[in-house]
Formats: sequence, C-alpha cells, structure tokens
Amino acid sequence: MRPPYALVVLAGLAFVLPWPAAAAAPPDSALGAGDRYQRCVELTKSDAQAAYNQSLSWHSAGGGAGAEHCGALALVQLGRYAEAAPKLDTLAQGAKLQSGERAQLYDQAGNTWLLAEDPQRAELSFSNALVFAARDVDILADRARAHAMRKDWTGADADLSVALERDADRSDLLVLRASARHAAGRKAEARADINRALDIFPGYGDALVERGAMKFEDGDTSGARADWQQVVKAAPRSRAAALAGEYLSQTQTPAKK
Repeated sequence: MRPPYALVVLAGLAFVLPWPAAAAAPPDSALGAGDRYQRCVELTKSDAQAAYNQSLSWHSAGGGAGAEHCGALALVQLGRYAEAAPKLDTLAQGAKLQSGERAQLYDQAGNTWLLAEDPQRAELSFSNALVFAARDVDILADRARAHAMRKDWTGADADLSVALERDADRSDLLVLRASARHAAGRKAEARADINRALDIFPGYGDALVERGAMKFEDGDTSGARADWQQVVKAAPRSRAAALAGEYLSQTQTPAKK
C-alpha cells in the first residue's frame, strides 16, 4: 500500500487583524469604521457566530465592505465555506480597491473555495488574483494546490516552476513540485526537488515525509520509516509529524504471536 501524497495542504487563512484588549471597550456604534472592523474580525476567532451576527447588523446600518468582509471571515470560521467564498470574490470586485487589495481578496476566495472542495472555482479566483499580482509566489503556489486537487499535475508543476524561478530557495515549493512530479511519473525529477529542499532546509519535516513516501513506494520500507520517525522525533506536534505518524502506523509490521 502506498501512503497518499500530501500535495494539497491548504494554507491557513491568516486574515485577522489584532484588536487590543480594553477594560471598558466602547460600544460598536461609537467606533470608527476601521476600529469596528478590527473588533469584528477579532471576534471571529473567539465567537464566529456572534461576529457574523454583528456583521449583519453593521451591514444593515451601512457598514459596507468592512461589514461584508467580516461576515465572510466569520462564515469561514463557521465552516460555511461555500457561502463565504462567493462573498469574497464579490468583495474583490469593489470599485475603490487597490490592486494589492483585490489580489488578497481573490486569494482569500480561492483558499475558501479549496476548503469548500471546489478546485475549479478556486483556480478561477487565484487566476483573478494573479491578474493584479502576477509575480506573487504564494498565489501561484495556491493555484498549484487547486490544480493538484483536480489531479492536474501538469498545471501544478507549471505554476510551481514559475514560482521557483522567482524564489529558488523556497523548500516548501520544492516539496509541492516534487509531489506533483512524482504523481505524474517523473520520479527522478521529484527526488531531485526533495534533495534540493533538504539541502536548503536540512531536517525539513514536509520534505522528509515526502521522501519517506517515495522510498516506501520503491520498496524501501525501512528507509521510509526512518524518515518518518525522524519527523516525529524532531517536531512531534507538527502537521508533518501527524502525517508521518499515520504512515508509520500503516506500515507497522504486525507483532508475531
């Protein structure tokens, strides 16, 4: 059994702005639009439903794009991705936005479509983002994940290759491209990417997990387990360690009776 590859790892949606705590915070209606937005967005982390309800009230009172964006982020926190994503796409079309703001909103929409397991719409949102931020390496990587979710390994490889031309030392992108290339049957190139990633970042957990999966597929179970065990030992609470632990449990030799 070959463990699944981990190419489609969604980046966290880091949309939240800090709201400083206060002993006696003023009511929302007394705040300026910017402060009210920050408070609403901060609330999405602790009580997303309350934040969503507040965004609706604020929008009814003329809150505009700030209220709509906070509401969309609250929906993301509530797991209502298919509702949130089109709201973010619509916000990105706002008349008064700068190019960078449009790109960020479209990128947020794309990541939310991925969470909604709709890679086709995600690709469209990421492509729209790249119209306004053509050289953004992270948006290219996000679109590569959307390609990968559809098993479009050629498209994923193409986006990651462009991203790596712009930032050749991104070990995370090398691991993603290795996954795409391995899935497409380009095993030698995949291994080269993994080796390059580990040259840049020795002990990089994601690279070791991926290398272990490649070794396992080639029949080197002991080598695979050694890579996965290294990840678990080095960073036991990491996402990579969780995946490595799953692989280790799948390849464990049953105890002799």
